[in-house]
Amino acid sequence: MPLIPAEALPYFENMIYLPMLLIVLEKDRDSFEKGPFKLKGPYVKLIDEATKFARAELKETTIYLRRRNMKVIRNKTDNTFTEYVFIHGGYEDHRRYLNVRLRNRTEELLGDYFAMAGS
Repeated sequence: MPLIPAEALPYFENMIYLPMLLIVLEKDRDSFEKGPFKLKGPYVKLIDEATKFARAELKETTIYLRRRNMKVIRNKTDNTFTEYVFIHGGYEDHRRYLNVRLRNRTEELLGDYFAMAGS
């Protein structure tokens, strides 16, 4: 039996990616607010909508993990990898993610949330 149930893995990963995504959205919103854009409104609205969807999913994820006594802890980071510890049922599962993969997946999610916001 695996230490981390397969159905829990997306929730653990949401706890990695969604906070990163929210930081990117906040910084982008700030850039549009302060930047030399002629018509800021549509961009800011799109970012705000995407942020709303991401926050809602993060809230669901937090509730899921809390109810199941699960935790994600960011551990060591170097130039290539970031290690996260997934805690569940008294077990610790240490997983290393390539920093490039973290960035690329966050960018994919950005596109997904913009698509949701635009529909």
